Amino acid sequence: MQTRQGEPQSRGLYVAYVVCWLLGIGCLLSWNSMLTIEDYYSSLFPNYHPTRVLVLVYQPFALLTLTILAWNEARINTRLRILVGYCLFFLSSLLIPVLDLRTSGHGGIGHFLGICIASALFGVADAHVQGGMAGDLSYMRHEFLQSFFAGVAASGTITSILRIVTKAAFQASEDGLRKGALTFFFISTCFVLGCVLLYAFVFPHIEVIKYYRLEAASQGSKTVVADLAAGGLTLESLKQDLEFHKEVNRLSTFQLLMQNVDLAAALFLTYALTLSIFPGFLAEDTGMHKLGSWYAVILIAMFNVGDFLARYIPLIENMKLESRWGLLVAACSRFLFIPCFYFTAKYGAQGWMLLLCIFLGLSNGYLTVCILVTAPKGYKGPEQNSLGNLLVLSLLLGVFAGVTLDWLWLIGKGW
Repeated sequence: MQTRQGEPQSRGLYVAYVVCWLLGIGCLLSWNSMLTIEDYYSSLFPNYHPTRVLVLVYQPFALLTLTILAWNEARINTRLRILVGYCLFFLSSLLIPVLDLRTSGHGGIGHFLGICIASALFGVADAHVQGGMAGDLSYMRHEFLQSFFAGVAASGTITSILRIVTKAAFQASEDGLRKGALTFFFISTCFVLGCVLLYAFVFPHIEVIKYYRLEAASQGSKTVVADLAAGGLTLESLKQDLEFHKEVNRLSTFQLLMQNVDLAAALFLTYALTLSIFPGFLAEDTGMHKLGSWYAVILIAMFNVGDFLARYIPLIENMKLESRWGLLVAACSRFLFIPCFYFTAKYGAQGWMLLLCIFLGLSNGYLTVCILVTAPKGYKGPEQNSLGNLLVLSLLLGVFAGVTLDWLWLIGKGW
């Protein structure tokens, strides 16, 4: 494993990998929890298409918030931004079981509107955390970025496994579906609270993290001052040790976008395709099979497992795709999944659908990491931070396009 000159490899490098992974899990654990208990929401709100509606509510808030943050990232306190995001995740996660307990699990429009509000808050929190962490880690080691996004995918795998366990544990009991969902969400809420504490009190004190933030500060980054202060370095000591540079030669946000528009487009297309199928189509349009109510849960689990495993493939140097043209072609080629899923749902056996879900997840996870670690090269720390935010914005734009296109599967099926 190569290190940069002066990097304190033995002082927290592997701790940083683990912490980045855990923070990645916390980034989307709550949201994936909401998606994974779709069987409960489908029974609670059968006429509202909850799997599709909740995703559609989530995205505009995530997009609008991240657009504002990405455009102004050079002037934003990154530490405060990310802490606000994790705190929002915690409070929104807590709101879900509280609403269910308040209504005694009877559903209704009021309960559904409350769930929609929680979904919107998840979108705002995601924009704060995912964009902030991607920007922050982009000027550090690429392995940190990979570890964080592997954690994001791991959140889906963990929620799927937990959902299967809780569904099986409470299946024979009265009101078992509801009990399993509530247990599941309380576990997720506790984990997110742990991430708040982890980012606030552990992450800024890791030596290798402080090293990269000092390096970014020396290149003119103002977003890391609060992080360095939290790590025990005051602004006065920074002024003594570093020469702060004015942002005289920094590329603008628009210039960075133009130089990386192909990678942004590849990320957009990757997620537009993925979210046009997952989770709405898998939850509502794959028909009934031998697995019964377990079918959609298993399909979502297969996607999440494939997505998680694929994010480690680029760690093998010979298997990492770095060609910009190759990444764009690979992203476009994934649209062949649409006819494959359509005909498999209509004529195929459940085994073929499970296999397709695995490949959908594998391709999604692999391309995500390859694109994100390929882009922020050859730039200064502040520029890498800005580019990381722009790429996550492209990702969320793709998600929004995907969840909108997902409604096309309902054409001809009625409402």
